[in-house]
Order: sequence, then structure tokens, then C-alpha cells
Amino acid sequence: MVTLDGAHLTLEDVVAVAYQQEDVQLAKTAIERMHRSRERVERAIQDPAPVYALNTGVGLLADVRLSSAEIETMQLNLVRSHCCGVGEPLPTAVVRGMMLIRANVLAKGLSGIRPVVAQRICDLLHHHITPIVPSRGSVGASGDLAPLAHMALVLIGEGQAAHQGEILPGSVCLQRAGLQPLQLLGKEGISLLNGTQAMLSIGCLQLAAMETLFYSAQTTAALTMEALRGTSAALDPRLHEARPHPGQMHSANHLLSLLTASPIPRTQGTTSRIQDAYCLRCIPQVHGAMWDVLAEARRVFSIELNSATDNPLVFENAIVSGGNFHGAPLALALDSLAIALYQLVGISERRTERLLNPTLNEGLPAFLASSPGIESGLMMAQVTAAALVAELRVLATPASIGSIPTSGNQEDFVSMGMTAALKLQQGVALARMVIAIELLAAARALDLRGDTSTPALEAVRQHFRQAVPAWTKDCALSVWMEKAAEFLLQGHLHPAGSHLGPSIWHSVA
Repeated sequence: MVTLDGAHLTLEDVVAVAYQQEDVQLAKTAIERMHRSRERVERAIQDPAPVYALNTGVGLLADVRLSSAEIETMQLNLVRSHCCGVGEPLPTAVVRGMMLIRANVLAKGLSGIRPVVAQRICDLLHHHITPIVPSRGSVGASGDLAPLAHMALVLIGEGQAAHQGEILPGSVCLQRAGLQPLQLLGKEGISLLNGTQAMLSIGCLQLAAMETLFYSAQTTAALTMEALRGTSAALDPRLHEARPHPGQMHSANHLLSLLTASPIPRTQGTTSRIQDAYCLRCIPQVHGAMWDVLAEARRVFSIELNSATDNPLVFENAIVSGGNFHGAPLALALDSLAIALYQLVGISERRTERLLNPTLNEGLPAFLASSPGIESGLMMAQVTAAALVAELRVLATPASIGSIPTSGNQEDFVSMGMTAALKLQQGVALARMVIAIELLAAARALDLRGDTSTPALEAVRQHFRQAVPAWTKDCALSVWMEKAAEFLLQGHLHPAGSHLGPSIWHSVA
């Protein structure tokens, strides 16, 4: 059970609710805060002074004063009019994460809504009712307005939602669960729309996937080092203590733990090769730089998970209008993750090339074919990796530099954070395949050599071969590439496993 109090939600909680359908409840303290906040809003609505979004219009229409009879109609219209999303729906896990984070924002008690509004979001999560939320339509200005509006539409008994394998009208889903549609009061519509929860949900889930992918790349790189007779000299702790970036040191130490005492003979240091190429020698520097970006993104996301991103915010002695919904902090973090992802796959593809190229692969057959010339081996797998890396280069182009004015130039500088999130979501899946292709090549190379590596890496090979059997002749490689990518997705190479599967290291220990 994940308890929401507006202050202690974690990235792991998001993963648990999004993927594992962990149940959610509101903390008693949060309910009390929401009651007090709502009382202040009720008083402000009755006050003759204009208060943004309580008794006025929104955006460029903020100077339009509303009568008491118009306030609730405006909140309902806000939800309906902001449902302008298009494109394929967001994945179920992303929408569940978005709902969870939104409920936690409301639980802070700064939004001025009744507790029943946050509770109804928790009810949808409990009953596995997932609003259909189109993926495109947010510029990350007043947050993710369109995605959150499509979520809110189901709360009022409209729109569509997925439930028990069917896409149904929101009203039908609520009826099945024994829930009544919400009747939105003053401020409650806008309190459901302002916020960064769509981009943040994607960011959290992709960050978790990238942390798993980091270890996949690390272990795969270690296998490649073994296959290419690389040296662990560049992992010497003294080198990394002399340049103590945390990620670099973490990467080097992890690689060293996998490679120490390997019985495989080395050619590094001989007259034929004085030192390894960068794609082997600089793994800690490149992988480690990515790890540091992951750590910074985790810091940013952790703050945002427990931040009030509504507008206006309801404090004890004032209702204050501001811009906490602006997605700039997330947009920059998401763009940084995409750039770091490109670094990870770029160096991986170079290791794959080195495994296949007969002028570079330390005596292995060309393209790791059993009979080069008659067979092409993994030649085209590297071409696919190159194509994916080229696409990831495009996806690494920052979205946050692409502001475009909206809403009558009232929202004149926007974050484009949702675009950054969607690019990252697409890129992580492509990157996983690039690492999977290297893993296929490294395992194949070790098979051809007949080498035995360290106990840890031999456990990886054995487990991998259960998912992807060795082959002796040319075959349709895309089948094995997909299986290898699925192996990595399951999180088998992450020390702690992942949300989809256990780690193999538990059996090794």
C-alpha cells in the first residue's frame, strides 16, 4: 500500500503503482489539510475580490469576472475544453503513474479541492480504471494540460477508459466500480489540470528503465572485453580516484567486480597492441557520465514528485498565483537523459563493430560467421545497430530549446517537457536493442573462442543462453535480437532486478 501525504512519494512508489498495481490510499493528515484548504477556497469564492481561477476566467481570460452561478460551469468547461490531445494513447503504466502523482500533489493540501477529488483518483487506481489519454498535445506550459484533462474527464463520467481489457465510456467504468461521477466545484477543475504529472510519470518510468539499462550495458561491455582480450588495467581504482566523478568510479568498480581474476589470456600490452581502443578503455568515463546524469534526474524527479504544481496555491493567509506548473526543470532533465542515452549506445555500437570486424576482433572470424563468405554472420545486425544509433542521435536533440508561444501569448515561453519525455520514451526502447545486439555479438564471440570467463560472467552467459540459444548457421537474427532485448528489459542484469523480473545475481550469490 502506497500512502499519499504529499511529501514522501518516491520513484519506486511510482514504478510499483504503474507496473505492479500497488494499491493507494490518502493519509489522514492529507485529508485534514485538504479540508482546511477547501474551507479557505469557499470563503474566497464568496469574497467580492477577484481571485484567479476561483471567480475569474483563466489564461488570457483571467480578467473575466464570473458570477456565483457561473463558477461551477466554468470548472466543468475547463476540463472539457482542454481535452485536445491527439495521437496514440499513453501506455497504461504511464497513465497510472500520472494519476498517482496527481493525487499526491492534491494531498499536499495546497490546491483547495475537497478530499473526495483526490480520493476518486485513488479509486480509479484501485479498480484498475485507466483513462485513455492521447500522447500529443502538451507543451508543458501550465503543465500537461491536455493529458490531465483527459484523465479528469473520466472522473466526471465522460471520456473513455480501459477496464478489464475493454475500452469503455468513462461513465460505464465508474458504474461498474460503483463510483459516482464527480460534480466539480469552484477551483476543482483547474486543480486537476495544472501540473507536470504526465511528463513526470514518463520520466520516472524511463529513468527506472535507464538505471536497469546502465547495468545491462556494463555487463555486456564486460563480456565484450573478455571476447576481445581486453585488459582491466584501465579499471585500476587509482585512475578513477584521480578523477573522482561518482559515476565513473561506480562504473569502474562494477566492471572490476565482474572481470577480476579472469582466466582469459590478454593481448593488451604486447607489441601488436599497446593499449585498448576507447570503446573498451573509456567505458567508465562514458558509462559513468551517464550514471551521473541519471543521479541528477533522480534528484529532480524526487523533488517534483512531492511538489505543489497547481495554480493558484492556497496558503493559510493568502491564495497566490504563480508558475509552479512550468515544466522547465523536468524538460532539462529529460533532455539530458536523452543525450546521456545516446552516449551509452554510441559506444556500445563501436564495441559491436569491433567484435565483428576481422581487422579489429583479435582473430575472431569475420562478422562472427561460422563460414565467412558463405555466411554473413552478424554483419547486418551491426547495420541495424548503426541505424538505431543514428535515430537516437536525432532523438537526443533537445526539445526544451523549442518554446513556442500559446494561449494568446499569455503562455509565451513554454517548456516542451512532454515532447522531451515522449522522445526519451521512444529512445529507451531503441537503446535497449542496441545493447542487445552487442550482447548477442559478445556471447557469440565467446562461444566461438570456447573461453571460460569469471564465475559472474559465466552465470550471465548461461542465463542468457537459456533465453537465446547459440546458433551455428545463418538465421533470421531479428528473432534473437528481440529475445535479447526482452532479456534486458526483464532486468536480469540489474543487481536488484527490475519491476519485470529478478536479477540473475541472486542465484550467483
